[in-house]
Amino acid sequence: MYRFLFSPRWLVGTVVAVAAIGVCLMLGSWQLGRFESRVSTHQEINKAVSAESRARPLSEILPDTAAKVGTDTLGRTVSFTGSYDAAHQLLVPNRTVDGRSGYYVLTPLRTDGGPAVPVVRGWVAGSPGAAPEVPSGQVSVTGRLQAPENSGSGGAVAGGLPAGQLGTISPATLVNVLPYPVYDGWVAADDVPAGLTTVPTVQPQGGDGLSLRAFQNLGYTLEWFVFAGFVVFMWFRLVRREAEAAQDRALGLDPALD
Repeated sequence: MYRFLFSPRWLVGTVVAVAAIGVCLMLGSWQLGRFESRVSTHQEINKAVSAESRARPLSEILPDTAAKVGTDTLGRTVSFTGSYDAAHQLLVPNRTVDGRSGYYVLTPLRTDGGPAVPVVRGWVAGSPGAAPEVPSGQVSVTGRLQAPENSGSGGAVAGGLPAGQLGTISPATLVNVLPYPVYDGWVAADDVPAGLTTVPTVQPQGGDGLSLRAFQNLGYTLEWFVFAGFVVFMWFRLVRREAEAAQDRALGLDPALD
């Protein structure tokens, strides 16, 4: 009944099916490896951040303005000293904390002999006038290092904001409102004054951690394995149909013989 499997047509078809299954399994395994790699990287970053929870001098993490905030430094606790520049305090609107919309209160801190640090002293809901007074004199700040925001982080158009407000926190936008250079990224202060709420660590969009791309790799893995299963299913289905047709012909039920 299954002698047709040794015909040239079925031999070629079987070889093609086996090759297709192999390709699907290979691509599925590759996508699974990409997913596992992203998960491993994400876990290593979290372990590194946890291991370095104690505050380190900012100058050690970012030696100069050319140093960038990456996945190895994001969320690191840093400390530094200097004086706040109250004259250039900025409000960053459309920021959500605990499901509520409000403003980041950003005050540049001038370090001794170095660039300024964009410090988000906290978050406030309601009107922009609710921000507390800026401390004067020399201060010490401890906080978590954050990555620069991209243009889609805020939801407000920088060109349409009133004076004293900023659409996104990044060196590219701060250079237009501050008369001095700043470090890459910004710092979310751990100790916030009364009336403000601590800003949580913000994961950057498109970062190298566990993101949408990782789950896309997992989805592609399932797709390729499903494709392999579909090829197997179709091969057995065609074999069964061919076997039934051969049986019908053997019993004289082939319509072509009528």
